[in-house]
Amino acid sequence: MSARKAFSIGSVPASREPAGTSPALDDIDVGTPAVVLKFDQNAMHHGGLGVIRSLGRLGVPVYGVHEGPWSPAARSRYLEGRCFWQPPVTDDGQVLADLRRLADSIGRPAVLLPTDDAGALFVAEHARDLRSLFLFPDQPADLPRRLASKRDLPGVCREQRFPCPDSVVPRSLAEATRFAARAGFPVAAKITTPWQGAGGLRSTTIVTGPAELETLWLAAERAGISLLLQEFVPGRPGDDWFFHGYRDRDGVCRLAFTGVKERSYPAGAGLTSFGRSRPNARLRQEVTGLLDRIGYHGICDLDLRFDARDGQYKLLDFNPRLGAQFRLFRSFAGIDVAIACYLDLTGQPIPDGGQIPGRGFLVENYDPLAAVSYWRRRDLRLGSWLRSAATASEVAWFAWDDPVPFGLMCLRMAGRLPAHLAVSHRTPAG
Repeated sequence: MSARKAFSIGSVPASREPAGTSPALDDIDVGTPAVVLKFDQNAMHHGGLGVIRSLGRLGVPVYGVHEGPWSPAARSRYLEGRCFWQPPVTDDGQVLADLRRLADSIGRPAVLLPTDDAGALFVAEHARDLRSLFLFPDQPADLPRRLASKRDLPGVCREQRFPCPDSVVPRSLAEATRFAARAGFPVAAKITTPWQGAGGLRSTTIVTGPAELETLWLAAERAGISLLLQEFVPGRPGDDWFFHGYRDRDGVCRLAFTGVKERSYPAGAGLTSFGRSRPNARLRQEVTGLLDRIGYHGICDLDLRFDARDGQYKLLDFNPRLGAQFRLFRSFAGIDVAIACYLDLTGQPIPDGGQIPGRGFLVENYDPLAAVSYWRRRDLRLGSWLRSAATASEVAWFAWDDPVPFGLMCLRMAGRLPAHLAVSHRTPAG
């Protein structure tokens, strides 16, 4: 499908009204629109819906970029307008032209919030062309790509003396086999540039033995994809952490949230299906120090694992954009990273307030599938799963004031359920 045919802009019938705002946010200026930008053609991405609701409930005019009119997030009542787009990722000129068309349709500069790596990298690397059209953080053009790249991130960590697992980008199966033998199985195999297309492979796979490594290597070779092999850091429940933060225009880290990834899908190597807000002063200090040293600005989402062997938090992934589970975290002033970004870029103060501890965030379509894998590994029982799920402060899809996206998500999941169950049953035990 051509870019022109794939790009269309539509308004949404006015039905929004602010709902349940914090007193600290009652007097903010919501006159500047916001655009939730997504390049990845994944209709089940829930992070964008979180931004739409977070800003839309304040009364901000939110425009969403979606795959099509029946993408679940595209049916949120908190949208001011929808853009249906299949971005031609190999044609930067056409992407810029389409974004200009979107900006022209809005009629005034809007805060731009990418929700995937491809979008974040494009905005950073084409900032000069986009600066007059949108509002977004200013930072070195090459920095987000270095951080998002599985190939380059270990080098950044070495430069900054920040702990990370041992890794290599092997040039041959023999070199990959030698690294795995030295590091010991299991090893983590990661696609070095997942935003350029994964060829049907998962961005991260836990490889348990030589035969599985050879199969994965050959599949990546056929798809023209390079792999990074990473030492597998052993972990116990509570050792997987994430950091969500916002560093403002003046270089001050205004929000620094830490939490524990209690379950993921696939188990041990996937997206967060259940997370818990847990303040960790040491981790917060270490990560904010890293952000200061590299000169990062804007929203970020980092995955780390505590290594009991040497007592260090080791950086596994750095996402230079908003993370899908960002709604887990909120300050006592009612601020999340999307709201903080909006306030900062529109020249408004960000209310102070510490992190609310104990909040739980559950992804309804993935956590039951994750639970199957954890049950097979004997790491979870039905009763403990039900008890933890009941403590969720917020879920990814369902909202009483915005129910349609949840219904569309359920319809889509019904068709995908057999494939997802197969993934759960393939997850290695132990």
